[in-house]
Amino acid sequence: MTGTESQTGDPFKEKVPPSSTSSDSEPVWTFRGYRLTSSEFTTAMVHYFRAEVQRANVWRTRLDTTTNWAVVSTGAALTIAFAPSGFHGVILLNIFMVTIFLFIEARRYRYYELWSSRVRLLETDFFAAMLVPPFQPASDWAESLAEYLLHPQFPISIWEAIGRRLRRNYLYIYTILVIAWLSKMALFPTAIASWSDFTSRARIGGLAGEAVIFLVLMFIVLTAFIGILTVGLHQATGEVLPRFGTDIGIPFINSDAAEKGGTERPWYRLSRRRQQLLAMVITDRAQIVSESVLKEMKRGVTSLQGTGMFTGKTHSVLICALTVTEVSHLKKLVNDTDPNAFVIVTPAQEVLGRGFIPLDMK
Repeated sequence: MTGTESQTGDPFKEKVPPSSTSSDSEPVWTFRGYRLTSSEFTTAMVHYFRAEVQRANVWRTRLDTTTNWAVVSTGAALTIAFAPSGFHGVILLNIFMVTIFLFIEARRYRYYELWSSRVRLLETDFFAAMLVPPFQPASDWAESLAEYLLHPQFPISIWEAIGRRLRRNYLYIYTILVIAWLSKMALFPTAIASWSDFTSRARIGGLAGEAVIFLVLMFIVLTAFIGILTVGLHQATGEVLPRFGTDIGIPFINSDAAEKGGTERPWYRLSRRRQQLLAMVITDRAQIVSESVLKEMKRGVTSLQGTGMFTGKTHSVLICALTVTEVSHLKKLVNDTDPNAFVIVTPAQEVLGRGFIPLDMK
């Protein structure tokens, strides 16, 4: 078995040789033949930030729209129910409609958080880094953002979204509807004199009044439980919470503790690292392929010897650990150097060592 010394580096940023002078024309971002200067990179990030803010604003507006539907339908239902010939069942029907609006708004809230979390990541790790020495972002912010873009997923669960929208808006709407339903039952058209009068008025068609009251009580209890049990979920970036797991409220950049996965890791990130993979390249041009990977991707390569059982020939098997954003780059390099190679990419449960998660991480 022969090995090549492991080389590491950020695949999104190739270091430029140091020079005595710094120029704006000096490339600071080199990847797959693209070379951007510092001003070009900053301009691209600013435009991207504006796009994400616009997306978040659009979904924030849609949240308000759903709430307006619930408020308008509630007003209409109360107007109809308290009319001289009104029926209390309209209020119960409106409770059902408001519940549908709640689920729709919770789904929209998850989309809003998807865009909002990206905005938050840019604010804390790109723009804030421009203002606070040593003027560099946290070590994993680019990887987190890349994972957001390549593999979008909701940053919060549906239960957290339901709980937040329930406590923020819909709890008050439900309270008004329940009070209105009880008032309609107890006071209109005349005040009730006994419990039997209340159950008699609660009757809806063939459904007994006791059953209607039981269903309403069960709905109230279920709603209260959802609101209480989801109060401890704090993954939403819209919350005014410390950036890290401390109460000092002072962000710091490129922390060793954050790099080692301590409690100071930003709470709003989906994951600390991009998905890690293991690539095996079966080739007869191992030296050329490995040199290309080492030079272009800054990733270590290990060479093993294997025998094809069908042909009986000996081939080199190159093993390389990489992240999900580097797969297309690897395939391009292998295709350019050895089109006849055979490439296998498999998920890795965990990759520990230089360039990935530190071995001494607690």
